[in-house]
Amino acid sequence: MSRRRLDPAAQLRGQRLASRLTQARRASGRSAEAIARSAGISVETLRSIEKGRTATPEFFTVAALASELGLSLDELYSHVRHSAPGDPPVTRDPSPGTAS
Repeated sequence: MSRRRLDPAAQLRGQRLASRLTQARRASGRSAEAIARSAGISVETLRSIEKGRTATPEFFTVAALASELGLSLDELYSHVRHSAPGDPPVTRDPSPGTAS
């Protein structure tokens, strides 16, 4: 199965997610190993997300991490979707089969 290359907006959202999760983990004072174990994921998965290698992690993975880190999914979504000054705009991905 070949993977479709992410567009720049999707890559930016992945970077923002990685940044927010890393920031929250460090603020918690817990190690990546402890967070991963508690969330029920591998430490390799967490590190891959934090380093931006997994720009589109599974929903339940993000939900488990958010829960462990005391983040709401709404807060994560807001952080990932809204631009900071100087960031390029993030647009909604068109649905498959629809014209842009």
